[in-house]
Amino acid sequence: MPRQIDFPADEIICHCSGTGRAYIRSLFKQGMDVAAISRWTGALSGCGGCEWDIADFLQDLARQENASRQTAPD
Repeated sequence: MPRQIDFPADEIICHCSGTGRAYIRSLFKQGMDVAAISRWTGALSGCGGCEWDIADFLQDLARQENASRQTAPD
């Protein structure tokens, strides 16, 4: 079972671009991958300190989405 994603929605995950978790979640739900999110927001294009946080966050979102699909009634 995927872990619950309970980070504050307004938490800034990329301080160089000022991009928050809620915005990244929104872009992910629109179908953007990490490269598209980086181009759109500027995240991952500065110091690189957010690279692992964003990658882990997107993996968690993908796992959560897949788990929801598997448990959703047909």
